[in-house]
Amino acid sequence: MNVAAAVRTAASLALCTSGVLGAQSADQTAIRKAREASNRAIAAHDTANIARHFMPDVHVVTSASALAGGRDENARRFAQQFADRPDVVYRRTPDSVAVFRPWGMAAEWGRWRGSWTDPDGKVQIGGRYFAKWQKVAEGWRIQSETYVPSYCGGGGYCTRSPR
Repeated sequence: MNVAAAVRTAASLALCTSGVLGAQSADQTAIRKAREASNRAIAAHDTANIARHFMPDVHVVTSASALAGGRDENARRFAQQFADRPDVVYRRTPDSVAVFRPWGMAAEWGRWRGSWTDPDGKVQIGGRYFAKWQKVAEGWRIQSETYVPSYCGGGGYCTRSPR
């Protein structure tokens, strides 16, 4: 298969799994609704509702390559960010959600963006993310998330490597 055919095949698969070519499954819809509720919780700086979307043993790799394990630790990190940066907000926009129903797992990938004000300016950052979801009795919960930045502008935050 040549590169162009491989790209077309991958694009078709992404469209099918995201529900663009056909009706979205109830699970895909539930995950997208949970993601939007999580976005609203972050915008409201509501750590309890943010944590509600995590599995107890969730693993997060931030855009700065910080690792955080567990629901409580991730809620604590959000609370600290809200205290340090009162106007911080993050938004994740799924491009695709693929559900593996037999195991109650799903993959979500898309674009994320964040912003806050530092003393030297307004920071705008964003990129791509991947999330693994697990279906439990209470509904779909995030098992892991990984964030990769592709742009950052405004202030010294963007000029210093987090490593």
